[in-house]
Amino acid sequence: MCGLAGEFRHDGSRADVAAVERMAATMKDRGPDDSGVWSQGPIALGHRRLKIIDCTAASGQPIVDAAAGLTGVFNGCVYNYRELRAELQAKGHRFFSSGDSEVVVKAYAEWGLDFVDHLVGMFAVAISERDTGRLVLARDRLGIKPLYLAETPGLVRFASTLPALLAGGGVDTSIDPVALAHYLSFHSIVPPPRTILRGVAKLPPATIRVYEPDGSSRERVYWEPSFGRAAERAGWTERDWQDALLESLTTAVRRRTVADVPVGVLLSGGLDSSLVVALLAAQGQSGLATFSIGFDAVGGRAGDEFRWSDLVAQTFATDHHRIRVPTGDLLPPLEAAVAAMSEPMVSHDCVAFWLLSQEVVRHVKVVQSGQGADEILGGYHWYPPLAAVDRDRALETYAKAFLDRDAAGLARVLNPAWLADGDPAREFVAAHLARPGAQTAVDAGLRIDTQVMLTDDPVKRVDNMTMAHGLEARVPFLDHEFVELAASCPPGLKLAQGGKGVLKEIGRRVLPHEVIDRPKGYFPVPGLTHLEGKLLDRVRDALTAPEARRRDLFRAEYVDALLADPNAELTPLNGNKLWQLGLLEMWLQSHGID
Repeated sequence: MCGLAGEFRHDGSRADVAAVERMAATMKDRGPDDSGVWSQGPIALGHRRLKIIDCTAASGQPIVDAAAGLTGVFNGCVYNYRELRAELQAKGHRFFSSGDSEVVVKAYAEWGLDFVDHLVGMFAVAISERDTGRLVLARDRLGIKPLYLAETPGLVRFASTLPALLAGGGVDTSIDPVALAHYLSFHSIVPPPRTILRGVAKLPPATIRVYEPDGSSRERVYWEPSFGRAAERAGWTERDWQDALLESLTTAVRRRTVADVPVGVLLSGGLDSSLVVALLAAQGQSGLATFSIGFDAVGGRAGDEFRWSDLVAQTFATDHHRIRVPTGDLLPPLEAAVAAMSEPMVSHDCVAFWLLSQEVVRHVKVVQSGQGADEILGGYHWYPPLAAVDRDRALETYAKAFLDRDAAGLARVLNPAWLADGDPAREFVAAHLARPGAQTAVDAGLRIDTQVMLTDDPVKRVDNMTMAHGLEARVPFLDHEFVELAASCPPGLKLAQGGKGVLKEIGRRVLPHEVIDRPKGYFPVPGLTHLEGKLLDRVRDALTAPEARRRDLFRAEYVDALLADPNAELTPLNGNKLWQLGLLEMWLQSHGID
């Protein structure tokens, strides 16, 4: 897990190595262990390294393969790199390191653009071809690893974080009105390729983009699971589905133990992370390091779930670490979390993950997490209503549960100059839900959440907050083979027992039943769930700062009304609408965007 950066020129100039060095330097937190820069004519590549696999200098990046005429930078982890290495050696390739980064470059040398089909893991990759002058960018199937781009005349820059591109200079930092509409309507999600800034895009998940020396480009989506019933599984019983999903998840968890350093688990005490612990224990892991975080109760609202995480830790004899954050000023970690965001994210979970990661990295450099199970296996409350409607009525049902504002609502919030045409979020959701490849309304809802919401909210949140401390987070529920299998599972099995029914039945085989039958958990940060005191003052300061006044995004009367009654307006998902506005301004100001 690392940070990459680069510049590709197609105007006849040499690459600006100093700009690439500045971009890479901003990602020292992502890669605190080593750094490297390489350039040749119109291209330069930079890298910050977190040493997880092959901790020697041989796996330092950029990786230069002179024989193949390739140079590459890589962020992520390829879990099947040992198998691929053996396969490539049998084909005549010679290796100078024992890590996965070189395997990625050699895989490209052997299979060209189809190399991604051979990689099992999370990755963002940039590869330069010496002989053709071509640049290839690729991102993993579920978008676990980020890749941002800034294109200006004659120039393409790319990096693992948006702030890295800002450090390179020359980025158009004006607000994109369409992205702004998404942010305010689609629960802070801005679908790729857009970001909140006009001058920055992001490569979509499961996508390869090829730049030719003249600056022309082409791209293709190389993977998309089918959310329908597969004929070869038509006769499967409920038990068959449980067995198959358990086997696939077991494989996914085992794959994510690949490392030359210890691997721990973020243990919330919920079903998902508890299953990860149970499956590791079943594979013979002993003394597994597990970590839980808790806050002091506020206003009668519990701030921890230690009761459940302790039970799991005791059951499987883990080396458990309770991390309790005492009542105090949450503004410093909030400011740090905002600074660590590549894009504005409204979830208060960011602060919890930031604080948790700060402590966990004192013990391990890699953890597994239960992230993604709700989206993959139907754990949210908006899926059952979709089961009651026809495929062509999915939009109304999904929008009612998930979209924060319609076009009229946006007009209440935004000054006219910032209003995009139409209702961008609703139109995007409508188009995605209507696409072929999803059999039922539930399938369509699960698909958009898997391919869009999951990537650009919880997955991005975990990546940003863990990597702010040089901690690598691995997500077995997003193993692409597990996702493919789960996508084809009948919705009824997923929605049973209040959601994730098939996973709960798997859990009953290996977990204490109390963990399975408990109320659905959450990541509690009580001091941040209600805007008051210092947090409210911080939001007010952000929305009335000189930068905010110059930007003039929001109608003054709307902001004044929210500030007068800070907790009155909530989204369908119980998000605070004032917090949405305040967080956006905090993020823009934190990153020096006027």
